[in-house]
Amino acid sequence: MDSFEFNKIAGAVLGTGLLVLGLKNFGGELFHTEAPEKPGMIIEVADAAKPGEAAAAEVQLSIGALLAKADAAKGADIAKACGACHDFTKGGPNKVGPNLWDVVERPIGAAAGFGYSDGIKAMAGKTWTYDDLNVWLKAPKDYVKGTKMSYAGVKKDQARADLIAYLATLSDSPKPFPAP
Repeated sequence: MDSFEFNKIAGAVLGTGLLVLGLKNFGGELFHTEAPEKPGMIIEVADAAKPGEAAAAEVQLSIGALLAKADAAKGADIAKACGACHDFTKGGPNKVGPNLWDVVERPIGAAAGFGYSDGIKAMAGKTWTYDDLNVWLKAPKDYVKGTKMSYAGVKKDQARADLIAYLATLSDSPKPFPAP
């Protein structure tokens, strides 16, 4: 290889390096950002509330009004996703989550043989009313801090009411819906 060939290769490498460096500097000037005064970001945390209080304040519509228009058949379709973790049959087993047969007005944390989280255990003495189920199913982790239930919740009000209407049918003596 003669020196002219070497000079062409070296010139191409150096020219490419200068082009990349020039584009980097030009791009830095074009998209210049200022460094913040204080690194990091502020994360605002709500005051600690008792289980269920914070989430209960967010639910706006009356569960009675929603249940008046609810369709339990649609709720059964929605509940298919819940079947991965819950059983719906009378006397059925607990799975990852407790059995949901006769859950309406059942004491919270009372499914025999299921290991509940400390957040649910703290709610002992309360029952699963239609209002509680509505708030729970909207956002379980907001309703009970530290719950083991990883499901994000049912965000649409009518879909949640349909699901609750289906859960209400899972009983030998279904509980009446609250007034609208």
